[in-house]
Amino acid sequence: MSTRELLRINDGRFRQCADQFSADDWARPSLCDRWTNHELLAHLVVGLSASPSAIAGALVRHRGGFDAANAAMATDLAAKRSPAELLEDFERFSRRPQGVGRRFPSRLLLGDHVTHELDMVFALDREPGVTEDAVVAVLNTQVRVPNPFVPAFRNSRGLRLRATDAPWRYGGRGPVVEGRAAELVSVLGNRPKMLARLRGEGVVVLESRLSRPTRTAA
Repeated sequence: MSTRELLRINDGRFRQCADQFSADDWARPSLCDRWTNHELLAHLVVGLSASPSAIAGALVRHRGGFDAANAAMATDLAAKRSPAELLEDFERFSRRPQGVGRRFPSRLLLGDHVTHELDMVFALDREPGVTEDAVVAVLNTQVRVPNPFVPAFRNSRGLRLRATDAPWRYGGRGPVVEGRAAELVSVLGNRPKMLARLRGEGVVVLESRLSRPTRTAA
C-alpha cells in the first residue's frame, strides 16, 4: 500500500475516532506542550490548508520566529472554529489539501497526523487505534529522515529499537529500547509520558535525550 493511501485511510479513521470526543476531551491538555486537544486539531487543519502568504503574515506579526507563528495560527483558528467545525475542515482538506498541505510529502503528513493523534489519545489515557501499517511507516520515516520539528532521528541514534506488537526493529548495536510501536513513536517525538511503558537498558539513554518544548512539533 502506498503512503498516500495509508494517509487517506488513517485520516478517515482518525475522523471517526475524534468524533467520539466530548467537550471535556477537547478541552484537555494534549501531550504537545501547552496546546489543548482542540488547539492541536486546529494545528492539523493549518498544516493541511495554510497558504504561504498566511504563514508569511504570521511570521511578520509574531516575531518569535516560526514556532511562535505556527502556534499563533493554530490557537487563533481554534478560537474561531469549534472542534466539530474543525473536524469538518480536517476531512475536507484531507481529501483536497491546499497551500502547504499540497507541498508536504505524504510520509511526513502521515507522521504528523499519527503523532498528534497519539498526543490526544495518550493524554486522555486511551488506547490508540492507529493501524500497524501506519505506525510502522511512521517509525521507518522518523528514524531515517531528519526532521527539524520531530527529534526522533536524533533521539534514536545508537539505540536498538524493538516494537513488541509489530514486526519492526531498528539499529544493529547499542542498548535496547522496546515497547509498543505507538509508544515508541510518542517517546521518540519527545513525549515523555509514555517513557514508563518502555523497557530495556537504552531507556535511560533515551530519557536523557528528551527535551522541551514539543508544542510545535510536526
